[in-house]
Order: sequence, then structure tokens, then C-alpha cells
Amino acid sequence: MKKLSLAIAASVMMLSLAGCGKSDSSVTTIRFLNFKPEIATVYEEIAEEYNKETGVKLVVETAAANGYESTLTAKMATSEAPTIFQINGIRGYQNWKDYCANLSGTKIEDILTDKSMTVSTDEGVFGIPYVVEGYGIIYNDEIMNRYFALDGKKSDLSSAEEIKSFEDLKVVVEDMTARKDELGIEGVFASTSLKPGEDWRWQTHLMNLPVYFEFEDAEGGSANADLDSFEFTYAENFRNIFDLYLNNSTVDKKLLGSKLVGDSMAEFAQGKCAMVQNGNWAWSQIAEVTGNVVSEDNVKMMPIYMGMEDEEHQGICTGTENFLCINQKASEEEQQAAQDFLYWLFSSETGKRYVTEELGFITPFNTFSEEDVSDDPLAQEVVRWMNKEDVETVPWYFTVFPSQTFKSNLGDNLLLYAQGSKEWDAVKAETVADWKKESEA
Repeated sequence: MKKLSLAIAASVMMLSLAGCGKSDSSVTTIRFLNFKPEIATVYEEIAEEYNKETGVKLVVETAAANGYESTLTAKMATSEAPTIFQINGIRGYQNWKDYCANLSGTKIEDILTDKSMTVSTDEGVFGIPYVVEGYGIIYNDEIMNRYFALDGKKSDLSSAEEIKSFEDLKVVVEDMTARKDELGIEGVFASTSLKPGEDWRWQTHLMNLPVYFEFEDAEGGSANADLDSFEFTYAENFRNIFDLYLNNSTVDKKLLGSKLVGDSMAEFAQGKCAMVQNGNWAWSQIAEVTGNVVSEDNVKMMPIYMGMEDEEHQGICTGTENFLCINQKASEEEQQAAQDFLYWLFSSETGKRYVTEELGFITPFNTFSEEDVSDDPLAQEVVRWMNKEDVETVPWYFTVFPSQTFKSNLGDNLLLYAQGSKEWDAVKAETVADWKKESEA
């Protein structure tokens, strides 16, 4: 009987161990190739928490700084290819489209506040933005209200919120310039920083708008456009707003070659002007300026209007240079597990806490409320514009620009134009030629 009992016990133990082994082998594993080394440890904590909650194993691997593309290329050729990876926009999609699963109709796509921000084609949605920033024309609402309270003003609007087009903006700005002494300002706009290396607000951020609108005009949308061919179709629209900046500024336009972004932000913070083009990252610059007189509740943002059609529905420039993709060469089970994880991260209370408190993201998902966002007034403005009804944001198209050389050349030409030593037609022609040359290179 002892021998029989031992035999039965041994058999039960073996069956139990066999059952454990089967359970372990059935655990789904998904791999995530992270882009940002500085938040790698947070993602590792998230992986542990997700495994506790769901039993799914999330393996986080992080590429070295400036080495994401090469790491992704190497990993895709192995048996441990990432299930979730990132692309940097439309050009990135063209490189990796054979690996990008169609995420149209998935839960993660469904919770986006603005689906126009995705990397998409006629065939579907292949890249999901996960962290966003926004930029536009930042304004001091106290100064704007001071203007709207003036007797005899040329504009029939009663607040900055009512400005919905370039025509509205131009009337208000030029009238404010004419009455700047009454308003106690030196100019409506802060100085247009055009010192080489300090001109990114114009050769990248402002240039984003005509590039976006031109490629959106392509048949089938921007993802189907020929990115090597750029005609600067909306050059006059760019000139509209750029001239408005130059001609209604705190500084003579011939002196802009020595101006820095920090100079512009200081002028705004000290109340010397009413407006400045910049993004939500600028709040720290404003708040830290010695002599800052702008209170948080008066820091607002409006879109960069430049005379496009249907401008009343245009939002601020909101976007990212990174989009999440799911590897369509992974098994269906792994792809579904990847979708489930992303949905959990951006919709569950646990996931959202990590996103807001640890990762510090402003997200483009409707699962986050205003309480889930930083108290930073410009971050709040980005969220407010993202959640506006009947407003379409202008996505970031920096990643389709052919090179840094293209942007630097454009900045140089904009300075020459501002100083009066280059005609606008020449700026346009050289911009088109530089795009072609740099794309071919």
C-alpha cells in the first residue's frame, strides 16, 4: 500500500508539473521597442504592473539614443522582432509599411480625439499618435481684452476667441499696432527671432502649415503624396502671416538677425507685446522670466491663420514625431494582445496614472480629462483645442522635410527677405529647388 500510495503521489506530482509547464508556455508575450531611453525604467514598471493584472508578459527593449532606426532594422530580422514599434511619420511609414498592421476600427484608434492625426492611407490606419504637443499663436488675454474695450476700434469683434481667420487677425493686429501706446505695448508680436539656429519657429514650425496643406491636396491624401516633389503652393499664405509678424513687431525687421527665441519669450513675459508664436513647452520660459507680468489665467493660444479656405474650422498645430505601430507579421494572438495592452495603457486607471504622472504625456485620447493634464496653462490650451468640436488640428509634418540643410537654407532666406535684400519670389523659387535637391540627395 505504501508503494502504491507513493506511486500515485508521484503520478499526481508529475501531472501537476506538466500542467504548470503547459500554463507557462501558453502565456502570451509581446515585445515593445521603446524610442526614449529616459523613460525606459517607467515602461519596465508598467510591464510588471500589466503582467500582474493580466498575466500577459510585456518585454520592453529600449534603443540607444539616436539609434532607433538601426535597432529596429536589426530586431525585425530576428525571432524576437517587436510586436509594438514606432515610426516617425509618413516617411517612416513608407520604410516600414510591410510591417504596419491596419489599426482602423481598433479600440485604441476609436479613443483618439482627432483621427486626422494618425498615419493613414486609403487602405487604413497604420500609426497611432500617443503623445502630443501643440503650437500656435500664444496671446496675453489681458492685453487683448484691453484692446477690445477701446472705443472706436476697427474690429467689430469683442474677444480674441472670436478671431477665426487671417482676415480677422489682420484687422485686429494692425489696429492694435496703430494704438499700441494706448495699450501700453511696444508691438503686437514679439520679435521674430531669425538668428541662425534660433529660426526654427519659422523654417520648421511655420513652414509646417503650407507643407501640410499642399500634401493633403494630393490624391488620396498625404500618405500617398510624392514627398520628393514640393511646389510651395501656399507660399503667399506663408507670406501673409510672416509679414504680419514682421510689420507689427516690437523690433524693426532689419534687426532680427540677432534676435533669439529667449528674447521673444522675455518680451511676451514682460508685457511688451500681446502675442508670440510658440508651443506649450514655452510656459516654463514665460514663468521663469525676471519681471514676468503675465498671469497663468491670461495665457491663451489660437491657431496660426494665414488665409486658407474654411479657416474657422482650423485648429492649432498639434502632433508628434512618433507613432505606435503593431507588427502585422506577428501572430494574430500577439497582435490582439498588443492592441489590448495599448488600450489598457491609455484607458485604464492604472495605465493613465503611469501616463500622466510618470511618463508626463499630453495624450490625444478622449479617455483623459482635463484633470489628467498638467496645470501648465499652455498644456491646458492644447487639450482644450484638441477637444473642440468642429475643429481639425494641423498635424506636424516636420518628418517629411528632406533635411536640416533645407530648413537652414530657408531660415537664411527668410532673414534676407525680412531685411529687404531678397524678393519673395526668389525665396519661393529657392525653397522649391532646395526641397528637390535635398530629396534627391
